Amino acid sequence: MTILVIVGVVSAVLAIYFLTYMLRCVRRRHLLRAGGSCVSWIISLAVAGASGMLLLSYLSYGRLIDEQLVSRIEFRRISSNEFRATIMVPGKDDLFFTLRGDEWQMDAKIVTWKPPMTVLGLDPIYQLDRLSGRYAEIDRELTEARTVHSLTSESRVDIWHFARRFPILMPGVDAHYGTATYVPMADGARFKVTLSRDALIARPDNDKARDAIGAWGEN
Repeated sequence: MTILVIVGVVSAVLAIYFLTYMLRCVRRRHLLRAGGSCVSWIISLAVAGASGMLLLSYLSYGRLIDEQLVSRIEFRRISSNEFRATIMVPGKDDLFFTLRGDEWQMDAKIVTWKPPMTVLGLDPIYQLDRLSGRYAEIDRELTEARTVHSLTSESRVDIWHFARRFPILMPGVDAHYGTATYVPMADGARFKVTLSRDALIARPDNDKARDAIGAWGEN
């Protein structure tokens, strides 16, 4: 990240320098020099702007270092196929959602780096994206109401969306989904969710969750 800050600051200083020089050349009617300075100013300004946007987006994500805990989730039954889910993310307020169905799944947006972006020394980053429920029976999955909840607010500056939409403009940026496999919901069950560099992993965090996993595996 330090290199990214340096690139942004140096580019901004160069942009100011080339703009000043361009204006000076225009006043002195040195149009050829002014044209060259204009091109250099545009390039420096673009690099500075891109660095700033990348830095802002990078800071809005969590850093991913090996496999780590990203949240816990606990369920309370409301009705036969409806549960109240409480998501507990370290350092943040709890989130509450209603899920329909028998099983739940969490998704995350993950950004990793490849050459040439690796020279910036950035860590892989992630952001929890959505929570969804589904029915174990296919007929019910096709006919009954499903629930999907967003876990993040929309941002105009989002490196993940930009890299997915314009990959040719973001060489070295690998933006992909990390998804946990569906696991069962049960009254009082609590799970912990960890994230590796390419996938979310849901593990039971109390006896009721372990019992639910055991009964689910026997079906």
